[in-house]
Amino acid sequence: MIFDKGDKIVFIGDSITDYERKRPVGEGLFNAWGHSYVADIGSLLCCAYPEMHLRIVSMGVDGNQVRDLEKRWQTDVMDLKPDWVTVHIGINDVWRQFDSPTITEEHITSDEYRSTYEKLIERTQPNVKGMILMTPYFMEPNRKDPMRERMDEYSEVVRVLAEKHRLVFVDLQSAWDRLFEYMHPCNIAWDRIHPNQVGCMFIARQFLSAVGFDR
Repeated sequence: MIFDKGDKIVFIGDSITDYERKRPVGEGLFNAWGHSYVADIGSLLCCAYPEMHLRIVSMGVDGNQVRDLEKRWQTDVMDLKPDWVTVHIGINDVWRQFDSPTITEEHITSDEYRSTYEKLIERTQPNVKGMILMTPYFMEPNRKDPMRERMDEYSEVVRVLAEKHRLVFVDLQSAWDRLFEYMHPCNIAWDRIHPNQVGCMFIARQFLSAVGFDR
């Protein structure tokens, strides 16, 4: 596994990461991780590798876009002094283009998404052991669906950035496609975005596979 004893792993993103995590910092007692995929990852890592004393911190905020991450990056990432940073952002950057088509000031173009995301990577990478980038997704198997097509464009941005900066890459969209060969997306999320507990564990498994979980 890529983590070392005592490593601190900060997860930052939108509502998929949030899921009622503790404020201001999602770490500590009383279900501080909330009930997102972060809670599943933290639970599995800490029970399977108790000797490593890993620190898991959830810093998701409901509704966030990449602009919002940039605004709070200093307080919610850099000031926490993580060893690893996991980023899962982009769903709202795309979603607002479809559920709020006339409110264009809330739309994030793929160019803005790419440039802002890369600035955050370049700012962070010299100060951490590594970063883990997870693709945004839309639980729609039909790749010709307009929102799915747009989400794939933003997922490709994440893939290219991960490859360029030699970061760990987790392709959640492709993973959902494999799962939905056996079930309908509504079995995981009524809005095809916010997963139930099965879906959260599914995301956690993709992450754990990428970081070398072997117990």
